[in-house]
Amino acid sequence: EVRLVESGGGLVQAGGSLRLSCAASGFTFDDYAIGWFRQAPGKEREAVSCINTSDDSAYYGDSVRGRFTTSRDGAKNTVFLQMNSLKAEDSATYYCATRSIGGYCGRTYYYSEAYDSWGQGTQVTVSS
Repeated sequence: EVRLVESGGGLVQAGGSLRLSCAASGFTFDDYAIGWFRQAPGKEREAVSCINTSDDSAYYGDSVRGRFTTSRDGAKNTVFLQMNSLKAEDSATYYCATRSIGGYCGRTYYYSEAYDSWGQGTQVTVSS
């Protein structure tokens, strides 16, 4: 059974940093790219990032590019999302998910429908 567990969320002041973790189990970690999404109350789910398994190259949404960085640790079967220079508008529940086509994010990485398995989410709140 595929299982993704996010952690690391919390309350932080604007300008601060957080590092989220996505612990994966139940599948071969190198077989699937992992995406991060976020959803704030009343808003649509938004793509944050996706990381390829082949070379750890990553894609980022426009609103986080330059501030957020995603990385993988194969030894721990964990994907990280380092979030710096946080803004109030970054407040949301953050989810990680496995890419349905395998280890490559692909051009449609920003569609939530392109992912199969999801974690339960971790809440991030940025106070202004």
